[in-house]
Amino acid sequence: MASCLTASFLAIINLLHFKRKPSKVYLVDFACYKPNDSCICSNETMLERAKLSGRLSEESMKFVTKIVDRSGLGPKTYVPEGLLSIPQNLSLFEARKETETVFFGAIDELFEKTRIDAKEIGILVVNCCVFCPVPSLCDMIVNRYKLRGNILSYNLSGMGCSAGVLAIDFAKRLLQSHPNSYALVLSTENGISNMYWGNNPSMLLINCLFRMGGSACLLSNRPSDRHHAKYQILHTLRTHLGYDDRSYNCVFQHDDEAQKIGVALSKDLMNVAGEALKAHITSLGPLVLPISEKLKFLATFVGKKVLGLKIELYIPDFKLAFEHFCIHTGGRAVLDKMQKSLKLEDRHIEPSRMTLYRFGNTSSSSVWYELAYCEAKGRIKKGDRIWQLAFGSGFKCNSAVWVALDNIYAASKKNPWMDEIHEFPVKVA
Repeated sequence: MASCLTASFLAIINLLHFKRKPSKVYLVDFACYKPNDSCICSNETMLERAKLSGRLSEESMKFVTKIVDRSGLGPKTYVPEGLLSIPQNLSLFEARKETETVFFGAIDELFEKTRIDAKEIGILVVNCCVFCPVPSLCDMIVNRYKLRGNILSYNLSGMGCSAGVLAIDFAKRLLQSHPNSYALVLSTENGISNMYWGNNPSMLLINCLFRMGGSACLLSNRPSDRHHAKYQILHTLRTHLGYDDRSYNCVFQHDDEAQKIGVALSKDLMNVAGEALKAHITSLGPLVLPISEKLKFLATFVGKKVLGLKIELYIPDFKLAFEHFCIHTGGRAVLDKMQKSLKLEDRHIEPSRMTLYRFGNTSSSSVWYELAYCEAKGRIKKGDRIWQLAFGSGFKCNSAVWVALDNIYAASKKNPWMDEIHEFPVKVA
């Protein structure tokens, strides 16, 4: 009898365990690395170094100059010292040094902000697309900060500019399965490994846009952290168009005609990004939009898909769902298309344009520089909803939706914008 009661009790406990609501996940704080002035690289300096390298043809130099002039990047973006030295140093040592500098700088600042003991971190997620050394970047972090031996560590590579938001989704899912835990999420791209020194125009675009930077985020599922965390995750969502060949091939790393490796951006990229956005917001809308917007979308969806009417699907007004937008700084043309597609005002796209201008395309970490911009401007108020939207190779479109748990006063903590935020926004020619 006793054994039956025990078995029944355990069965009930197991049932309650599996039916319980997922743990709430909080963003305790985050940090964005701001390189030293020795890494500042104006567009003129970048073009000068490219010319001095002797690797580019005269035609390629003309192409790169035209792209840089229209890029939307300002005069104070950053590149690793190896790309600024004469001659340039593209060694594995320099590539590793670049990533160590970015990650260690961001983590040190994050630990200073949160006062967390590194031994408390139970989950580590690192993403960097093209740089995948041995030992891994995760191993680099574990060794540097002497993280505990049973840490759950994951090294994501090859997943493009959307991997920063993807890593947040991954960490959230892990935290919902491992109670009373902290997760450290790191995002960067390696400038030295990402550079291309051939003469294929589709591969040279990367050189013109990508810059040095990275972020570190501390997530928690501990209820006690709600009282001092900045944000709570409301939703994460991932859309993958890799089943479509055109989408799969639009951002592709391969050898050029001279056997030089680079990442090619196809002419289909903008159209693919638009298709990915449509598919993505079709899934995101029901989670975040007010009922009025849902009904408008449903009416056009039924008319087009069911009744066969020749009408365009209604694009919901996401300004009714979010107060702040952090859209990946893929490039000036990408931001123009996103602003038009989502019917955003200039103030909504301002964090993205200013991040592109000041820091360039920092790949998967760009959405964090944008959120830091909003904080530095004093715009984040308690209850505000933030939409981080990122695109990347594959082709992927990923979102993270946050709610602010309090008014954010960035002046009281380190922020990559604080010593110059009064200069922004600027008009970009």
